[in-house]
Amino acid sequence: MAKTVWYVYLAECADGTLYTGITNDLKRRIKQHNGKLRGGARYTAARRPVVLAWSEEVDTRSCAQKREFEIRHLSRIKKTQLILGI
Repeated sequence: MAKTVWYVYLAECADGTLYTGITNDLKRRIKQHNGKLRGGARYTAARRPVVLAWSEEVDTRSCAQKREFEIRHLSRIKKTQLILGI
């Protein structure tokens, strides 16, 4: 059985805000956030278009959720540094 790869990501919304999420299919998820497919978050629905700003591959859904929690609690400056690789 193939191992599922999970991603933690930051998406930048049209209003400049950052949305943090997890997925096992980045392309599909960004399409969902942009309304091209069903299932995007309410937060991003009002802030389209959305672009992928940063992503990180993790081994399991549990690891992805833990990392997402960490990132959501970072300051805007720290998230920007993460995006820039600083």
